[in-house]
Amino acid sequence: MKRALITGITGQDGSYLAEFLLAKGYEVHGVLRRASTFNTERLDPIYQDPHAANYRLRLHYGDLDDGSSLRRILDSARPDEIYNLGAQSHVRVSFDVPEYTASAVAMGTLRLLEAIRETGSERSVRFYQASSSEMFGATSESPQNEETPLRPHTPYGVAKLYGHLMVSSYREQYGMHLSSGIAFNHESPRRPPEFVTRKVTRGAAAIKLGLERTLHLGDLSATRDWGFAGDFAEAMWLMLQRPSGDDFVIATGVSRTVGELAATAFAHVGLDAEDYIVVDPELVRPREPVRLVGDPRKAREELGWEQRTSFAEMIGAMVDADLAELQAVQRV
Repeated sequence: MKRALITGITGQDGSYLAEFLLAKGYEVHGVLRRASTFNTERLDPIYQDPHAANYRLRLHYGDLDDGSSLRRILDSARPDEIYNLGAQSHVRVSFDVPEYTASAVAMGTLRLLEAIRETGSERSVRFYQASSSEMFGATSESPQNEETPLRPHTPYGVAKLYGHLMVSSYREQYGMHLSSGIAFNHESPRRPPEFVTRKVTRGAAAIKLGLERTLHLGDLSATRDWGFAGDFAEAMWLMLQRPSGDDFVIATGVSRTVGELAATAFAHVGLDAEDYIVVDPELVRPREPVRLVGDPRKAREELGWEQRTSFAEMIGAMVDADLAELQAVQRV
């Protein structure tokens, strides 16, 4: 039985990846930060009785800010594969807490790489790094691929670039099996509500139920390449099944506007978005210099990966989940 370790297992990506790996027959270990409240609800669908004979999901207290805890977890879990998904992942929030973002995202990656070396696992462990399309930043090329210049302009993007480059450096210097997935935006019903996709799907659901009258958004012409997080989990796994590590863009290859996102969400509940959307100038961010859209050809050709879930299916599932959650609150 293969063993995998996931940092950020309680997040959107981590929970989908854990489900995927359990279905593949893995024993899955996750890093859980100690906190005053437990944030494990995304793992509820795969939670198992820890006393059951077939128990294959194990959680360990640790933190990417604490190298000693990472070494302890590696010694205990002895993973064959490590997926580094833990991060402060909100771009806007990274301006509010730049030091924390750098410590968790940039230095956290370095601490984990060093923990692998210090435990003598560098020749046996395969490692996945969650890199980000935010690293492209103010690039002048579109669409973006693995060779596109990286010019991040947010604390989050800069921190991700540091981790990305450290992975490349350790791969070359130590011959480690390290891969980075340069992931474009990926969404699901498990996406936190502060992200624009959930803001839109929850707004559509609330208006449908008569709980809200309008939805305030920023620039409706802003574009993103939105894919489904569950599909992206498969790409992560496929990278670690190759004979050597490499970098891959994970994307759908299709750019959509915020306006199209809203139209799709409202149409799912039989409403016209134009009747409810209010453009708020205070929510308008500076426009990107080029269209942000990924070129997934390398992943398609070398990994055999492609997006399986359509944009409409993904947004529809998110709206349905928000409807169910809001209706449950109404019944209480």
